[in-house]
Amino acid sequence: MIRVFICGGSGYTGSELLRILSGHPEVVVTGVTSERSAGKSVSDLFPHLRNYSDLLYEPLHIRDIPRKADLFFLALPHGASQEAVDFIFSQGKKVVDLSADYRLKNPGTYSEWYKVPHKYQNTLKKAVYGLPEVYRSRIRKARLIANPGCYPTGAMLGLMPAIKHNLIDTASIVIDSKSGASGAGRKADVALSFCEVNGGFRAYSVGTHRHTPEIEQELAFLCGKPVAVNFTPHLLPAARGILTTIYARPAKKVSVEKIEKIYRSAYKMEPFIRVLDYGYYPDIRHVSGTNFCDIGLKLNERTNTLVIITAIDNLVKGASGQAVQNMNIMLGFEETTALDSLTVFP
Repeated sequence: MIRVFICGGSGYTGSELLRILSGHPEVVVTGVTSERSAGKSVSDLFPHLRNYSDLLYEPLHIRDIPRKADLFFLALPHGASQEAVDFIFSQGKKVVDLSADYRLKNPGTYSEWYKVPHKYQNTLKKAVYGLPEVYRSRIRKARLIANPGCYPTGAMLGLMPAIKHNLIDTASIVIDSKSGASGAGRKADVALSFCEVNGGFRAYSVGTHRHTPEIEQELAFLCGKPVAVNFTPHLLPAARGILTTIYARPAKKVSVEKIEKIYRSAYKMEPFIRVLDYGYYPDIRHVSGTNFCDIGLKLNERTNTLVIITAIDNLVKGASGQAVQNMNIMLGFEETTALDSLTVFP
């Protein structure tokens, strides 16, 4: 059995990690941290995780924990992961970091968008971006995974085949995403309270969302040149799920049949990507609680626009599920272990 430790286990991503790992036959969770909930059991906070009733939250004492596990998930706030990741990694342990601290390869870009300097640039160079559908071979050999953000996951999975096959003009990309309120984390915030969210629907961080440089970085890696996108996130009156609608001009004349063939070929071996029949479009209800990404396609010939729609669960494929998928690849387990049995939440 592989020993796993979770740093930051009282938030939504931490609780989802615990939920998924409870069904993993090859791992045992040996510890979980939370400053606010130290001394409480996991099931005190999350009654549905009753099989963790004997697992107590503990404060994060970074110097003491490397001996407790073989692989560490870090679900800490942005900025807080930097030192913890660097120290645990330096002790020869495997790490999957769910924060943004090791996603952006340019430390100057990180500082610009997250307003703090990156102090561990040598460790940053060793991090592998954890999008399995693009970087699986590198993930297999890695000890440090920078788990992608939720919005970039939906956007990248929608755009990857189109960019690899030069289907679109990369200067024309518009990404319009809508996320459930859990995307902001498990915290007290009036703007995220039931009365504020229920019945409403609004855009936020227009042109300034921190996932923008992550999307642009990964698209640039795919097409070999700088890419700038218009990205606008919205807050849905729902608990979880992200629906992303992407618009781009075709770079050349292409048929509907050719587009669909390219997408099906690109994802035919991917266990968690479902390309829907042409004319059918994703719904966040159909992926809620699962590690799936559903993709729908439409070529609007009247306006000469390719429309790509993706749906993911922001807490699973957009965070904890993808983190477990990366762990499975790193450790040589079957990639779908503990993920293929996840069922859609009602």
